[in-house]
Amino acid sequence: MADKQNVQSVARGLNSPELNSDASIPFVDEVELENIEEPIRPARSKDVEVGDGRRERKLHATDLGAVHTANKDTIVVDTPEGTLYITLDPESSKSSKPTSPSTLSTNVSSPTTSHTPGAQESRDLIIVEQDMGQRMTGLRRNSISMPTLPNFELLKEETICVYTQGDIPEHHQSSVSAFSDDNNDVHDDQAKVPLRSPRRKSTAPRRFRSEFSMDEDEYSPSNSVTSVNSLASLLKEKLQSIPQKIRKKPTDYKLRAFVGLMFLAVVFFVGFAYVLYHRQALTTAYFERVQFNEPKRLIRVYNQDDVEILKARLGVDLHGQHKSFPCLPQHRRRGSECREWLHALRLYLTSLPPEHDNTTCYSVVWQALSNDVTPNDCFDWGDTKVNWFGAGQSLNLTWPLNSGAIDYTPFITGDMQKSQFGNVVTRYLINSKGGAITVDEDTPLHISVNRGRKEICLKAKYDDFAFANKITEFPELKYNICTARDIKSLHSSIHNHRRAPLWDGLKPDDIKTLDSLISEPVWQIAPRFKHELQDETIAKYTEDVISLGFLKQGHVLINEFWQNEIGDLTVDTSRFATLNVTVNKLHRRGFKVAFTIQPFISTESKNFAETVQKRLLISERNSDRRIPALTRFKSLASAGVLDITNNRSVPWIMDKLQTVISEYHIDSFYFDLGTAYDMPHYYRCEQKLINPDQYKTIFTKTFEKALNIIGVSSAIHLPRPPIFVSLPPFESTWEALRLVIPTMLTYGINGFPFTMPGAVGGDIYWPGSEQFLPSAKGAVESNLNSTTQENGIELPERELYMRWLQLATFLPVMKFTHLPSKYNDVTVLEMAKNLTLLRQMYVTPLLLKYKREALEEGLPLVRPLWLVADADVTPALDEFVIGDEIVVAPVVHQGHTTREVYLPAGLWQDGIDGSLRKGNRWMHDYRVPATKVAYFLRKPDDLSYINTFYLYIIDTRKCIGNDYCIVYEIKDSPIK
Repeated sequence: MADKQNVQSVARGLNSPELNSDASIPFVDEVELENIEEPIRPARSKDVEVGDGRRERKLHATDLGAVHTANKDTIVVDTPEGTLYITLDPESSKSSKPTSPSTLSTNVSSPTTSHTPGAQESRDLIIVEQDMGQRMTGLRRNSISMPTLPNFELLKEETICVYTQGDIPEHHQSSVSAFSDDNNDVHDDQAKVPLRSPRRKSTAPRRFRSEFSMDEDEYSPSNSVTSVNSLASLLKEKLQSIPQKIRKKPTDYKLRAFVGLMFLAVVFFVGFAYVLYHRQALTTAYFERVQFNEPKRLIRVYNQDDVEILKARLGVDLHGQHKSFPCLPQHRRRGSECREWLHALRLYLTSLPPEHDNTTCYSVVWQALSNDVTPNDCFDWGDTKVNWFGAGQSLNLTWPLNSGAIDYTPFITGDMQKSQFGNVVTRYLINSKGGAITVDEDTPLHISVNRGRKEICLKAKYDDFAFANKITEFPELKYNICTARDIKSLHSSIHNHRRAPLWDGLKPDDIKTLDSLISEPVWQIAPRFKHELQDETIAKYTEDVISLGFLKQGHVLINEFWQNEIGDLTVDTSRFATLNVTVNKLHRRGFKVAFTIQPFISTESKNFAETVQKRLLISERNSDRRIPALTRFKSLASAGVLDITNNRSVPWIMDKLQTVISEYHIDSFYFDLGTAYDMPHYYRCEQKLINPDQYKTIFTKTFEKALNIIGVSSAIHLPRPPIFVSLPPFESTWEALRLVIPTMLTYGINGFPFTMPGAVGGDIYWPGSEQFLPSAKGAVESNLNSTTQENGIELPERELYMRWLQLATFLPVMKFTHLPSKYNDVTVLEMAKNLTLLRQMYVTPLLLKYKREALEEGLPLVRPLWLVADADVTPALDEFVIGDEIVVAPVVHQGHTTREVYLPAGLWQDGIDGSLRKGNRWMHDYRVPATKVAYFLRKPDDLSYINTFYLYIIDTRKCIGNDYCIVYEIKDSPIK
């Protein structure tokens, strides 16, 4: 039983109702109703009089579907085939007694008509359709398609059951209204009523819900089968047998996927807009092409094409201090963005006025506010394919700079064997994407490379030697970042901005000396021991040069052993009794004579006592100024250093040198200044120095206008031409040979276009000097193969000497210590002749041509490939370009006769066989015989002259004098 408070429920009754064909409307069983207004309790069965005194017990259908009331007078039954309306007698509905069938009238709704169906229509519908699903042979249970005619007749017979009076229990009998049993009337009514109601268009009837059904949706109209013989119907029927919990609804997943995608899209666009907004805000706040992420202290710099040039982490030592504040008004600078991390660091960012149309520079200044934090910025190259060049040369830093690794070290000059950097350093870094960094001279700079991460780090820090003299209370890190579209214009712009043009103030004699150093060799007379250097040594050496017949006279460079002790600044007359006569003879032969001098005064020198008495030497910090600070230099166990900042020192040494010049007619001097580590550790000068390297700069500038200087051994600033800067001394090993090219390229990029390499075959070792690289296995093997000796000195190994000579032919200056004739080898001598003529015909004219470009723009004579090629080129350690017209690729590995060669874009003539070769490509396994060097001459891109192309081959056996040779012509050179 059910009442008003019942929730949705299911009607229960007989599974197979049996009704006569003329039966009345079936009675509603005991049901639980939905949303009922009045409780309805019809009887489960009724006795009906059918005539002739007979009474039949008729049963009602129970599996009709959900039963509910439309109003107080009508019961609505939702059947699978339509909706059944049962109209109740108003009086019966109010009574608690069961409703009599005589008081009921039924109607069945039709989807096409609005009238309520009659009782007979409803009965036939119920009898046929309800029993069809359970009894009909040959039809599926839930199909609503029309059955075949034979089955239909069988259906009619089986669905009509007549019960006799005796079959009905007495307690179920009651008086009811009689129905006509006229068979004709019944058949007529059946003929008039269709078998079933038409299906509604918009809504399918609900199926009967079994007591054990899992889900109400299992019997939804969408699950009905549409055809008896349809294969799709069978498939759908099988699918319907799957429990609802197992079956998935594709539409639900599609909706969920769509909602998820929409959510992700919204999150992405919101995040993207957020990033763009803050990026634009930072760009606006910190200049046009600089982005600074303040919380992460990450700066990015872009060029005019919005290409990222460099990325850096600023204030690395701040660690967890992420919050910064605007600077106080008294700390701000005009035109600068100022941020301060309380009690730690203060940062200034400034956009500098453009010095060049294509160059943009920015200033970065860090001020330390306490000793607890040091300014430290790191420039990253891990995310981009970029190479860095410049700074200095070291055993652990070759070419490019980021290929090596060093820990934090003071950025000062030193011995490559004992310190991180060599004899030349410059506070200048440039990368292959067109970005450059220049560090201020006042910064106590320490540098690290690849220390845990792929980056170059700059730190400002005071110490007790390199940066012991504090300029400010706390260290400051100052540097500029510059960008340009191409690296060549950037390099020229920066170096021109840092100094006046090199040609400014040059005299005709300076130009003449510069040209002679390029076109003529330097003959370095440097025996291992002092007693070996005498008048006869110099005379014999120059005679051997003249006897060669193909080398020009050039400059004779005599080392410091022209003195008895270093610092005497007078000729040792015991060994050079007739030096003035020897010098005059050299002048007549066409030689020029240069003496080597140093600022060091040996404690054994006769001038040491005088300089101490006059307080001309550097004193020791935190001690009496009368006590000189001593140091070691080369073979000197103890020596003082002349204080060039003392106004009394310059006249003293100048007087000594002028005496030597006037007495012996010396043409020039070579300054052997040592390195920063050659200074006394606790040095103190009359004037405070920023760092020990500043000493050599002051010393050179003091005498560069008063004396004719051809070279210096160490520098941090470009000296005034015609002064050349020397490469560090290299031992006679293959490892040292491989360092010549990267060192030369590094010095050129650092702003030293005029560089002087060491002697061909390696420099002579000085006992006690410790100036060379450690001997490697190659050096031992070379010494074992060296059987020829000169004055007790073993000559470099033959193959090493030949390859070194091939390389030196294309360098700005050729320096000899060992003459090629000392090998007593015709092959070596013939090769030397060919290379000498090659230099005179091709190399020297080009070097003189690009000398003007070096004086005007600061570009080096010997350049890396990436300075010539427009595209990025894999850095080559053993290949370079003279200007942009000769590509040189010497062999620098023992026993090799092939190598890889890269040619920049253009047309090039092979220097070995004269063939033409296309550029912008690598040539693999290029053959280079032992007596040849790989070089390529640039030719015009216009190929119209090929048919009349001439290749000149020099025959050194038919040379007249030193300048004229007979050549052969070969036409129609092929292109390879």
